[in-house]
Amino acid sequence: QQQLVESGGDLVQPGGSLRLSCVTSGLAFNSYAFGWFRQAPGKEREGVACISSNDFGTSYADSVQGRFTISKDHHKQKVFLQLNSLKPEDTAIYYCAADFNHRQRCYLNEALRYDYWGQGTQVTVSS
Repeated sequence: QQQLVESGGDLVQPGGSLRLSCVTSGLAFNSYAFGWFRQAPGKEREGVACISSNDFGTSYADSVQGRFTISKDHHKQKVFLQLNSLKPEDTAIYYCAADFNHRQRCYLNEALRYDYWGQGTQVTVSS
């Protein structure tokens, strides 16, 4: 059974940092691109960052470019999102998702193509 489990969400002050982790199981990890999405109360889900199956391609939302970094550990079959210089507007539930995709690119704005999703982890940025 395919599973994605996120962790690392927390309450953090503006300007702080967090590292989100996504542990995967039941997937042919190297055949999937991965994305991080977020949804804030009353707002639509948005793509934050994605990484291709071979790590050659990454994409970031304009709102997080230069502050967030997506990465993978192929040996441990984990996906990470490093969040730096956090702002109150980054407050949301963050979801990890897997897209069966061998291309050297990922699709940040096509959530419907992602096959598997985690349950989410809450990030709250507040003083």
